[in-house]
Amino acid sequence: MSRPDVMFIDDDPDIRQAIAQTMDLEDIRVECFADGPSCLKAISPDFGGVVLSDYNMPGMDGLDVLQAVRQVDDSIPVIILTGQGDISTAVTAVQQGAYDFIEKPFDHDELIELLRRALEKRQLALENRRLKTQLRLLARPGPRLLGESPPMQRLMSTIEPLLDISANILLRGETGAGKDAIARYIHENSPRGKHNFVAINCGAVPENLIESELFGHESGAFTGADKRRIGKFEHAHQGTLFLDEVESMPLPLQVKLLRVLEELKVERLGSNAAIDVDVRVIAATKADLKELSDKGDFRADLYYRLNVVQLEIPALRERKEDIAMLFHHFVLIAAARYERESIPLTASQAARLVQHSWPGNVRELRNQAERYVLLGPMALADDHSSESSDISGRQTLSEMMDAFERSAVVAALNACQGSIKNTMIQLGLARKTLYDKMKKHGLDKSEFKD
Repeated sequence: MSRPDVMFIDDDPDIRQAIAQTMDLEDIRVECFADGPSCLKAISPDFGGVVLSDYNMPGMDGLDVLQAVRQVDDSIPVIILTGQGDISTAVTAVQQGAYDFIEKPFDHDELIELLRRALEKRQLALENRRLKTQLRLLARPGPRLLGESPPMQRLMSTIEPLLDISANILLRGETGAGKDAIARYIHENSPRGKHNFVAINCGAVPENLIESELFGHESGAFTGADKRRIGKFEHAHQGTLFLDEVESMPLPLQVKLLRVLEELKVERLGSNAAIDVDVRVIAATKADLKELSDKGDFRADLYYRLNVVQLEIPALRERKEDIAMLFHHFVLIAAARYERESIPLTASQAARLVQHSWPGNVRELRNQAERYVLLGPMALADDHSSESSDISGRQTLSEMMDAFERSAVVAALNACQGSIKNTMIQLGLARKTLYDKMKKHGLDKSEFKD
């Protein structure tokens, strides 16, 4: 269900029904609640709408609701419905931060106009907040995270408070989802950014060498060790150590890694001297480490030591809104690298990119962008460019019809700037039919409003 524009609170079921019908006729999504506590459970700081609350209610009255909503986010507009002649209550509400008040019985047009103004204010506040966050991110040197989709916005807002602390982080995501890029971003934008970022793929190093790679060795420690070598932990001192595919680490080595994480000391192979290290560890996995630890395939104590904070990296198919922007970004990089011209995508080419499932995630998209720069538009129709990059539209008739239907609804919503009434007219659909199709394709009219 799409999120409401208005959350309405009133203990009278007849009034709730009347308001719901009024909002529906005006193309305003509303969710009704019989009391304040049930409404407050549904409100979060990213709520993009307005709270409309009756004042006289048992238990939690309108002023109590106002204060509770302001504790969640003081920029959420709250409008209070008051009885006739209760001006003192209305004045108190405004003084305490209410957006406005309206008297019962209210004028229909006056209420709708008030709600629309409040919605505009809320959307402006959220947009300003988003732009300020983006400016902070873009002002930082080093790598950047790109994405306007809700999953990426949530991820970035979670990462932000982690930059200034040294807690270990566990990144979980599919192959190619960008775990390495996120680890580098965290490092570069943290106080450790001026020191080394050291990465090791635990699944790519032979089992007999990985201990030496991590902890180093002294000369003569084993056959072939003709000179001293410091390990990744020492090299990452005061910086960040990135352990990719940590689920591949042999169990005997997991014991030694746990000890290093607990004591913050390493011993090179062939030495008994403990060396102090100050390292932030960011581990990455495509597996469920908790499930592996329950099966005995990964040490539970190491899992909990690494999993101080866990970040779930969304797959590219879960953030389709970012595909065109990311593709353009990778095209610009490839064009500069190969000294080629950057050719803009056509609308149909962009649509095919979005329809593709991208099993290889961002890595696959980046490779596709490079082929596009080197081969031109034919790269997008080359079925043999890679095993997983068939984006030429090899679909069933039903899938093609669904894709066309979605693109037609998206185009109409864009042209009508999210107006359901105008979109209904343009597509020749009944209101319920249009809402059903929007729900089917995961579309929200608020995404198309200027």
